[in-house]
Amino acid sequence: MTVFVALLRAINVGGTGTLPMKELSVLCTDLGLDKVRTYIQSGNVVFESRLSEEGVRQALEQSLTERIGKRIDVVVRTASELLSVLEANPFPGAQPAKVAVVFLSDAAHKGLLDNLAIPGGEEVRAGKREIYIHYPNGMGRSKLKLPSSTGVVTVRNINTVAKLVAMATA
Repeated sequence: MTVFVALLRAINVGGTGTLPMKELSVLCTDLGLDKVRTYIQSGNVVFESRLSEEGVRQALEQSLTERIGKRIDVVVRTASELLSVLEANPFPGAQPAKVAVVFLSDAAHKGLLDNLAIPGGEEVRAGKREIYIHYPNGMGRSKLKLPSSTGVVTVRNINTVAKLVAMATA
């Protein structure tokens, strides 16, 4: 069995993407995923499965679409991949709440960040299947816009990534 972390896009406390984490846990269990645990009301779930990463993603997206009535994108990483993301943080000295990881559905293509306008002093670095952003003035004030060619993405701050790594490797 492989330990996975699924990061759901556009699932949060308010608005049209509301899904109580208890319901997410039941949905995952009904899909045959084992040892399901959720973290905060923003679409983070840790579990074990014999399915491949792609199989997990497809099953979750299909089930979530049926449950919510609109497409919900899911980005999946193994526990070891998520640990590598945390360890590769290029901004270890920055305040953790001001460092975000943009999880990509596919590999970051060469030149993805070329010609990126950085209006507020943000620092941006590409990883394997993620983009790291340091927001020195906070994420809420930033005018930074990533290229539309990034595809399906979802963002978590480095504190959340660390918590998910702890859950997935415990």
